[in-house]
Amino acid sequence: MRTHIVKFIIKHPHQPFTAIRLKTTSTQYVSARARDPVFEKLMDKYKNLVKVIAIQDLILANPKNPCVSIDFLSRLSQKLHLNRGATSFLRKFPHVFCIYYDPNNSQPFCRLTDTAIEISCQEAEAINASLPLVVDRLLRLLSMSTSKMLPLRAIFKVWRELGLPDDFEESVIARNSDLFRLCDAHEPNTHLLTLVDGSHSNHFMAAVENWRLLECCKQDCSVDRIEMRYSFKHGYPPCMKLSKNFRAKVKEWQSMPYVGPYEEIGEKKRSKAGMMASEKRAVAIIHEFLSLTVEKMVEVEKISHFRKWFGIDLNIRDLFLDHPGIFYLSTKGKRHTIFLREAYERGCLIEPNPIYDARRKLLDLVVLGRRGLFNDENKLRDHFSCKEAEFQEEDSDQDDDISLP
Repeated sequence: MRTHIVKFIIKHPHQPFTAIRLKTTSTQYVSARARDPVFEKLMDKYKNLVKVIAIQDLILANPKNPCVSIDFLSRLSQKLHLNRGATSFLRKFPHVFCIYYDPNNSQPFCRLTDTAIEISCQEAEAINASLPLVVDRLLRLLSMSTSKMLPLRAIFKVWRELGLPDDFEESVIARNSDLFRLCDAHEPNTHLLTLVDGSHSNHFMAAVENWRLLECCKQDCSVDRIEMRYSFKHGYPPCMKLSKNFRAKVKEWQSMPYVGPYEEIGEKKRSKAGMMASEKRAVAIIHEFLSLTVEKMVEVEKISHFRKWFGIDLNIRDLFLDHPGIFYLSTKGKRHTIFLREAYERGCLIEPNPIYDARRKLLDLVVLGRRGLFNDENKLRDHFSCKEAEFQEEDSDQDDDISLP
């Protein structure tokens, strides 16, 4: 199907049919993709984690009094996608949240459990300890941009994925004024992050190039080193059938030269070979982008904000689906999330980092749900605090009568 589309574009470049055809095909293409049960199972866990993190951020937004009222969360239920209401959702995760009744405000509130607070502190410490890596990530992102600049709002979209501190404008950008500069864009209330010195890109090596070097240096390497020059690591879902024709096309694509993500690109060619080279460069850019993230994953909607700045003219979602050996696209949780396949094994990062380890602990608490609720006295006390919130509307005079001998 997609081969016919490419041929149609080359033969009829001025036909308006192309955009409509691609938009229609994309939805069918997503639903027809080969599922990977390992990544799908992982995304099942992440569905609730995303909501838990959103509530956690609201609680921690006030450091002096880290709590939030149930009434406030109830008003945000639709925005946070809490289908059965805030209280019902919070009670699903007693290892993360504790509901208690505040007599001063005469309403129930929610706070984090001691375990969840400890995990949050571990993540914050890991982020602060990795500030030199954060600077390197921003330099690499800006170096991949064709103009060596990126909109600040796009970086805000992926600040958590990149492991940036929540005050990165001050702690990273302002403190490294010799590397970064903020300037006004043509649009109102929009700022651009710019490289002060664009020569940094000459010293960067893409993650895929490091993999090629390691593969070629292995003593038992049976692959031709010339063939490895432009290759990417591939792995496919266990249920995906690989035909001879598909294997031949992948082999041809692997050997095709391309301009790397940190190299300057010349004028784009409209020939078939030029379009294929542009596609491979786009794959290399997205591969490098995912390699820079903490968990080697990002939502498609977020990464699409960088498409124009990276010089990618293709439909970015179709790009992921065209290369199932490199990327995996999941649609769980009403969001499209892309994974770097080679970075994972059995649903876990092959090379974890301290930030990932802390976030994984929070995921474990979410997956635990209500299991092990009464393992210790603190959790038992949290349970009775929840019960107290349920009956907080009882008449105080009646309570006084009951307490009399």
